[in-house]
Amino acid sequence: MLVPPQGGRKHPEQKLIKVNTHNILFICGGAFDGIDKVIARRVNTNAIGFNVNKELQENMKKNLLQYVNARDLKSFGLIPELLGRLPVVTYLNPLDPTTLRSILTQPKNALIKQYTRLFELENIKLTIADEVLDFMVEKALEYKLGARGLRSICESVLNDAMFELPSSKQTTLNIDLEYAEQKFNKSKISLLKVA
Repeated sequence: MLVPPQGGRKHPEQKLIKVNTHNILFICGGAFDGIDKVIARRVNTNAIGFNVNKELQENMKKNLLQYVNARDLKSFGLIPELLGRLPVVTYLNPLDPTTLRSILTQPKNALIKQYTRLFELENIKLTIADEVLDFMVEKALEYKLGARGLRSICESVLNDAMFELPSSKQTTLNIDLEYAEQKFNKSKISLLKVA
């Protein structure tokens, strides 16, 4: 493979360096929205008859991505030239409420810690009730926004306070469930519900 030493395409006349990719692991990832329908057609989750195990079918429908293969990706629209270079096709489990909650609160740069720090910079002490965190996680799951959607949900709840409180004399902000629901329902994100 030939690689430009500076990277990018800004200087097409530059010399290229030859790189042996034999021992380099390439990982391709993406959100293939709608591929579950392709998988469902192949797996045929709508079997009928007396010997059909309903519980097994319900478990299959919960995460059809576990049955993904290269043929599904080709039917979805990926070109065979690319698929031929991907020897392993796998999936990730959807995020559950516990994982989303930990993403919101636990990492060093967790969203709640970021917002708390932003308010601290304005000499405002921010406290968020546990049921508000559960509400945010619930909305991320309901709207199928995942971990990235948590920031949008936090913004919808805290945006007004972030702009209004620094110019006021208020030094504390306690976010309760009623406040969070009111701000979320007023925001435009509540109109983005995924069908």
